[in-house]
Amino acid sequence: MDEQQRIIDYFIGQAPDVTVEFAQMVHSEQVNAIQHDIWDLHTSDGRWWIITNPTNLYSQEQFPNMDLALTFHIGLSIRIPRGEQSDIDSLVVEPLLAPWRALDDASEAIRQINEVEDCQTIGVRCREILLTMVHEAQRVLPAEESSELPKKSDFNAWAQRIADTVYPGSSQRERRQLLKAAASSSWDFTNWLTHAKSATLSDAETAFEVTEFALSLYTDAMTKFLRGVPPRCPRCGSLKLSPERARNPDNEEQVFERPACRRCDWKGEAKLIAKVPVAESGEPTGGCHFMEAPLKRRKRPWAPEQTG
Repeated sequence: MDEQQRIIDYFIGQAPDVTVEFAQMVHSEQVNAIQHDIWDLHTSDGRWWIITNPTNLYSQEQFPNMDLALTFHIGLSIRIPRGEQSDIDSLVVEPLLAPWRALDDASEAIRQINEVEDCQTIGVRCREILLTMVHEAQRVLPAEESSELPKKSDFNAWAQRIADTVYPGSSQRERRQLLKAAASSSWDFTNWLTHAKSATLSDAETAFEVTEFALSLYTDAMTKFLRGVPPRCPRCGSLKLSPERARNPDNEEQVFERPACRRCDWKGEAKLIAKVPVAESGEPTGGCHFMEAPLKRRKRPWAPEQTG
C-alpha cells in the first residue's frame, strides 16, 4: 500500500461517510528526529490537513495556515498541560525531554555571545546537557542489578552502558560504536571549551552541534528501545513504521503507543508511555489559558447520527 492510499484510508476510517476527492503531500519537516509529513485533502466535507507521526487531521477552516497546523500538531503530540507538570518525569514517551529543553536554552545563549567567556559558558551548558542525558537515561532505562555501577555523573561509563543496552548483540556493533564515539567526542570537546582561553564563536557553535548530534542519536535509540520498535516490519519487511497512540478506554489516565506498518496491517505491542491525570471538571487548572476562537471546539469530519 503506498503512502497516499494509507492517508486516504486513515481519513475514511475517521469519516466513513465522507468522500475523498484529492490527496497530495505538500510538505515534510523533521523536528527532533521525528519526520512529520503534511497532506492536503479535498473532501466532500471541506479541506483537511493530515499530519503524521502521530497521524492526526485538522480542518483547514480552523487552520488555514499549514505552519499553524504543524505547530499545533507538534504541541499536541508532546505537550502536557501546565496543571499536570508534576507528571512530566513519568512521561517515558520523551525519555530525554530535559536535555532537549536545555539545548533550546543553549541555542538562544549562542545568539548572545560577545566575549571569550560567553563561548566558555556554552561549553559549560553543553557539558551539563550531556550529563543530564545520562542522568535521565539512568532513570528511564531498565535498572541493572549490580553493585559495581558507575557513579551517577561518570558520563563516559554511562554513555557506553546505555549504548550496550539499546543496541545489544554483534549485529548492532556499528550502531553501538557510533553512539559511543559521538558521546565521547562531544564530551571531550565541550570539556575543552569550558577552559579554552582562545575559544571562538565557531568553537561554541561546534560544541552545540556535536552535543545536539549525540543527543539526537541517543534519543532515537532509547525511544525505539523503550517502545519496542523493530528495525523493519516483521510481516512485510517494510522500513516505514509509524507510531500509533491511544488512551486506555478503561482508564483515561493511561496513554499507550505501538509501532504500526505503513505498508501492511501489522501492529506492534502497545507500550504504556504516560500516565496523565484527567481533570475531574472542565475548569482549567494552574495558569492555563485557552484560545477562544477558532479552537473552542476542534472540528471533526461530518458523520451522520447513528440510529437504532
